[in-house]
Amino acid sequence: MTPERKIPERKTPERRSRKARRTRDTLAQAAFELVLDRGLRNVTVEEIAEAADVDRRTFSRYFTSKEAAALDSLRGDGDRINAALRARPAPEPPLLAYRRAVLDWLADPGAEPWHRRPRIFDLLVVAEEEPTLYAAFHHIRVDAQEDSVAIVAERLGVDPRQDIRPAVTVAAGAGALLAAQAAWVRGGRPDALPALVAEAFDALSADLLGEPRPAPERHRGAPERHRGAPEQHRGAPEQHRGAPERHRGITSTTRTTRTTSTTEEAEGTEATS
Repeated sequence: MTPERKIPERKTPERRSRKARRTRDTLAQAAFELVLDRGLRNVTVEEIAEAADVDRRTFSRYFTSKEAAALDSLRGDGDRINAALRARPAPEPPLLAYRRAVLDWLADPGAEPWHRRPRIFDLLVVAEEEPTLYAAFHHIRVDAQEDSVAIVAERLGVDPRQDIRPAVTVAAGAGALLAAQAAWVRGGRPDALPALVAEAFDALSADLLGEPRPAPERHRGAPERHRGAPEQHRGAPEQHRGAPERHRGITSTTRTTRTTSTTEEAEGTEATS
């Protein structure tokens, strides 16, 4: 009697996906630790693959460079911010919604924001010092911002290819986050990130977009001005004793012609630009 042949167990797409995810995460963790422990320039792709117990070809299926592998743990943060942005109430103005989405991410312990995740601060310090690592981080940010633009456009009910407001909103919000991140890394205080992010958005919405205040008047309660001529005060007291009175920035010359002026008052009344 012929023994029954065992049919090989077929892996379902879900199982293959989970295995691929584990392999990617293992490679990313190995790159993360090696780069922080030994420095980016002292680590090779082959060493990362060996630490993850895979070959060089497997590494290339998941990552284009050691920089991309080392920073892979940061890629999910853009997704978390965008998820928080989608969840913001529809009536919120777009930039305010972006700000609150970032702060929601920073306040959520389950999301493991940068200041709560071990060694992320150290990784971003290295990224500030290594141009190739910083460039790879920039690509991750750009990918996340493209998704943010689409979310803001949907909130506004516009086509982002025709309406520039979603792109401007995201560029402004992401710029504030980037400025806070740079100040955080250079300041050396790992717990200061949320306060710096709030400060950056405050500067963006209040200081930089505020209306300039009018300059105070230089001569309060001065006599009437010459009509049709630059600002000149008739009979005004001399500002600098012993020197002619001059007003800088005036492009024409005006000489006092009042017949009642004395010789002493007439001297030095010429205003020249």
